[in-house]
Amino acid sequence: MGGSGSKSKGFWPFSGSGSGDEAAKDGNEQSLARVRSFPGATPFVFTRRSSMYFDEDGDLAHEFYEETIVTKNGRKRAKLKRVQKNLTPQGIVKLDFPCIHVDFPVILCEA
Repeated sequence: MGGSGSKSKGFWPFSGSGSGDEAAKDGNEQSLARVRSFPGATPFVFTRRSSMYFDEDGDLAHEFYEETIVTKNGRKRAKLKRVQKNLTPQGIVKLDFPCIHVDFPVILCEA
């Protein structure tokens, strides 16, 4: 019945040594307290990188478009062209409420 997990010691931010033996020693005791190996690590995420941008005017949006006039066969037609230059990312945004980190290895609800 072999599993696909590796037995090598790897970098895992929420476990003490990276091996499976430590989970057996602790039993079913899983706490949301700070981890022993990383005193500053918590299972919660408080900030994230924003996906929005500022343009030259200071407007904030996910995407920016400008209207261009195209003449084809004597007809004027308006087209929207996506602006990708002169945009600055919004940066790091604080979350309204903390989320649990994706790599946190605890089952929260078992139904």
